[in-house]
Amino acid sequence: MPNDSLPSSVFLKAAELFPTPFHLYDEAGIRNTARAVREAFAWNPDFREYFAVKALPNPVILGILKEEGLGLDCSSLTELMMAERLGFSGEEIMFSANAMPPEEFDLARKLGAYVNLDDISDIDTLAVHGGIPKTVCVRVNTGGTFTFGGNQIMGKPGEAKYGWMPSQLKEGLERLKSMGVKRFGLHAFLASNMTDPGYYPALARILFDLIQTTAAETGLEPAFVNLSGGIGIPYTRDVPPVDIRAVGEAVRQEYVAVFGEPGPGKPGIKTELGRYITGPYGFVVTHAVHEKKTFKHYIGLDACAVQLIRPAMYGAYHEISIVGREHDAPEEIYDITGSLCENNDKFAIDRPMPKIHLGDLLIIHDAGAHAFAMGYQYNGRLRTAEILYTKDGGYRQIRRAETPEDYFATMVWPESE
Repeated sequence: MPNDSLPSSVFLKAAELFPTPFHLYDEAGIRNTARAVREAFAWNPDFREYFAVKALPNPVILGILKEEGLGLDCSSLTELMMAERLGFSGEEIMFSANAMPPEEFDLARKLGAYVNLDDISDIDTLAVHGGIPKTVCVRVNTGGTFTFGGNQIMGKPGEAKYGWMPSQLKEGLERLKSMGVKRFGLHAFLASNMTDPGYYPALARILFDLIQTTAAETGLEPAFVNLSGGIGIPYTRDVPPVDIRAVGEAVRQEYVAVFGEPGPGKPGIKTELGRYITGPYGFVVTHAVHEKKTFKHYIGLDACAVQLIRPAMYGAYHEISIVGREHDAPEEIYDITGSLCENNDKFAIDRPMPKIHLGDLLIIHDAGAHAFAMGYQYNGRLRTAEILYTKDGGYRQIRRAETPEDYFATMVWPESE
């Protein structure tokens, strides 16, 4: 459910210190969830969580996760550069990318990262850019329709652009074996934002069976299974949060059924969670600045889709609360909007809310992943500051707001006559 762990006073104080809109993150919540993930899979001696940098690419947050023992899942050269600058190296990095410039493999190999090959043609690319390592990972797409639960964002696996077909595994891995590969991992991402606790165990069993079969066919050692991301968070109060410890135990049972008890020489387990770790612990803090009554009743915020594009892109639901009046009964039906010249710049449509007054401080919940990260500069609206509410109860600015000078910095202006 939307995170209510922070009292109203935290947001009120933050809005006194920093101009709205801004993103605020709860350090204690992030740390506690990172620890819970590690504990849930501690039964596997070769477990590592690779936080998906794409979800929240802030170096302070990534540094906190490094302190908690997490690695990074990187999907671009820039993310690899950030990982390197933060001191991540070797098996602390998983490089999972598709259709990227070939040169991006070079830095991944220089850093000693695990390389997750998205396509069989990546074998040739990697051979030229960085060379073939002893251990590789292969991203597989099972195709068809993954019928377990809902899947609103990824769509049918067979329609996704990611991964090898299972029929390509034997050919590709035998070729990699001839080039010096000794061990391989399998990775798959079949659904997004799954709150059914059975998703990870179901995916795990598919990959456990497939890696065992493929290892027997190729003679390669199965190094690990990467369950990727896909564990979601409940954006509405009627959906219970995922019990990650129960999920970890269910995956363990599937593991034992295929491989026996975990131990030395048995396949490791990797995960690449992003939303689950930081999503509930981020908030867009914003003021109501405009009210309009025409065919509908609109409340305009000083935030817009630049700060959170998920409602506009996916029709995603994010709870919105009025600071200090979180539990007041609804009195009005609002469309809550930003100021972009796009009609989908709406955080909520026909949302029952307590009466909103101009100047009210509002919180958009569950904005700790795929929120700031997906920001942009349409209409010249600029990306805002990121604030960390520290585990000690302080406030730390971890990214400043953009200025018009930042917006203009990359432009080439016509010479004045």
